[in-house]
Amino acid sequence: MELTPIDFRSACNFIEQYHRHHKAPIGHKFSIGAIKDGNIVGVVIVGRPIARGNDDGYTLEVTRCCSDGTKNVCSFLYSAAWRAAKNLGYRRLITYILKSESGTSLRASGYKELYSIKGRSWNCLSRPRIDKHPVVDKTLFEISINQEVKN
Repeated sequence: MELTPIDFRSACNFIEQYHRHHKAPIGHKFSIGAIKDGNIVGVVIVGRPIARGNDDGYTLEVTRCCSDGTKNVCSFLYSAAWRAAKNLGYRRLITYILKSESGTSLRASGYKELYSIKGRSWNCLSRPRIDKHPVVDKTLFEISINQEVKN
C-alpha cells in the first residue's frame, strides 16, 4: 500500500460510495488517499474541528476516514494524517467515532481515547437544522505532540 495525494472532490466521491454512515464533508484542509495495486482503497479527509471549543488554531480533525474494506487501510491513513498535520505545524489531531465502533485502527496508529460524548441533534429553536448524521453516542480520540513526548 502507498499514499497518494487526492483532491477533495475525488475523496468525497469515494466517501459517498463507501462510507457506512456519513456523507462527504463540506470542506477540508487536506485529503490523502491510499493506493493498492493501482486502485484507491481508502481516503482520509482532515479539516478544522467541528466543535468551536477545539478550533484553537493548533488542532485539526479527521472528519472522514473510509476504506473499501482492504485490511489495515484506516490505520495507514490515520497515521499519515497525523504525520501531515504535524509537519504543517499542528499540535493535535482529533476524531470522533461511533460508540459502537471499536477504535482498533486509531489505537494502532497511536491515538488515545479521551471520553464519550452523548449523541444529540444539532437542531434547535434559534437555528433549525435537519440532522444528516447519526444522532448516537460517540467517542473522542486524539493524538498530539504532548503524547509523543511522553512515549
